[in-house]
Amino acid sequence: MTGIKTTGEKHLVIVSGRAHPELAEHIASELHTSVLPADMRTFANGELYARFDESVRGADAFVVQSHTAPINQWLMEQLIMVDALKRASAKRITVVSPFYPYGRQDKKNRGREPISARLVADLYAAAGADRIMSVDLHAPQIQGFFDGPVDHLFAMPVLMEHIEATVDRSNLTIVSPDMGRVRVADVWSDKLGVPLAIIHKRRDPRVPNDISVHEIVGDVSGQVCLIVDDLIDTGRTIAKAAAALKAAGAVGVIVAATHAVFSDPAVELLDSPDIDRVIVTDTLPLHKEKQFERLTILPIAPLIAQAIHAVFDDASVTSLFDGAA
Repeated sequence: MTGIKTTGEKHLVIVSGRAHPELAEHIASELHTSVLPADMRTFANGELYARFDESVRGADAFVVQSHTAPINQWLMEQLIMVDALKRASAKRITVVSPFYPYGRQDKKNRGREPISARLVADLYAAAGADRIMSVDLHAPQIQGFFDGPVDHLFAMPVLMEHIEATVDRSNLTIVSPDMGRVRVADVWSDKLGVPLAIIHKRRDPRVPNDISVHEIVGDVSGQVCLIVDDLIDTGRTIAKAAAALKAAGAVGVIVAATHAVFSDPAVELLDSPDIDRVIVTDTLPLHKEKQFERLTILPIAPLIAQAIHAVFDDASVTSLFDGAA
């Protein structure tokens, strides 16, 4: 039978949606098991169906789904999988959403707007989820939207290990692309022992994916600038930041981000002379048409597998990231 068993006590299963099955397989491999076989279908009218091929009664189930486009389809599929597990008597159900859907809609900026990140948490709870696990939430307060445990994982150790191995720190400066990422950028600065700079930008809340760079706080002349962010969507923010840094005298620009959303025209903007390297993790699938020569993709599965194993063993997840953020 698929899964890991502690005789007479615990049974761990990894369940995967169809958005990014390779990630679930890599997580399962790290745990020395395999993904639970399932019958996943889309009917002619767009309705989704999920049935698991093995018993999950009493199991500790982890439902892995990466929320890439079309995001609404994959969110619904994950909810249906959670419901199926609940009705099949799984003992505990953990939603593993490496990229939390609707995470940028975490507050009201204008009247009559939704707080969609809270709605998603309510949907997970209504479907039967006992716990949520996610990587680098866009806003930490999302942890409070779910009335249960939320394991907030950080990709910083994965990204930083690669940076330390490949980048000369003698003239490196960490750059926060906006005021919202200053705290994370400050941790990067402390851990690497390098200076910090901040880009001040303005965004029109009525125009999505459009920003203007106003000024750079800090000296970047003659420096290699490492922009750290949680996600890259269309790439406009990063492209404008890189151009501003080069105009201010930076000799190089490296971008490190957790979630590679890469909506059009991200690839075109990121594959720019102003950007020397882009480093991301594989929390979201990146097909060949979204890859380019200066892109490095780091595996996130070992980190998630460690956290899943800690939850399964009732061990501390926080200890994996002490001092990370």
